[in-house]
Amino acid sequence: MKLNTLLAIAVLASTSLSSCVFNTAKERQLKYTHTTLLDGDAYAFFRQVGSIAPYELSYAEHVSKVGNAQAKDAAAKITSFFNEILPEMEVLATKNQMDFPILGTQLYEAAPQTEIEAPSLESDSLDTAPVTALTEEAPAYSDEEYLAHVQEQIGIVKEQFRRLSRNTNREVRDFAVSKNDAVAELYVAVGGQADAHAHH
Repeated sequence: MKLNTLLAIAVLASTSLSSCVFNTAKERQLKYTHTTLLDGDAYAFFRQVGSIAPYELSYAEHVSKVGNAQAKDAAAKITSFFNEILPEMEVLATKNQMDFPILGTQLYEAAPQTEIEAPSLESDSLDTAPVTALTEEAPAYSDEEYLAHVQEQIGIVKEQFRRLSRNTNREVRDFAVSKNDAVAELYVAVGGQADAHAHH
């Protein structure tokens, strides 16, 4: 009788203690090891698109001030697209125990302008007038370079969405499938070629 009582108490104690330990272990696993529930393709998607988005948003903000009409249109579409998907990506990443937004991502920085002294053309004297010039470190902004840049970056994002649409995690896969058409339209809008074999 005593043996059965002790055995019952031991089973109850181990069951109640193991349920607490499991939750604590799960929390500590995420906190200290940064282990996620995502597979390699989904992890690469969140890392790559999560790094591209902040840069492109900051670049689009700059272009909206200095670009031509075509570049401003592309920048507006890019801003709209990334502002739409980033909150959804954050929810999915948090649900799958991934650190998001990606820390240490670069933002676009416009070429700094400095004032240099140049001789005045209006008089024969050596009076000087300030002239704005770009520094040597960063190239000047160009609408054509911006459009080529965003076409390449949105192409990468499109490829990541295509790969994610075949993921084994149903929730992540459904997110990618729901955004495939939008990213394909954005790619064409920034000058990319539509898929010839797409059958939509």
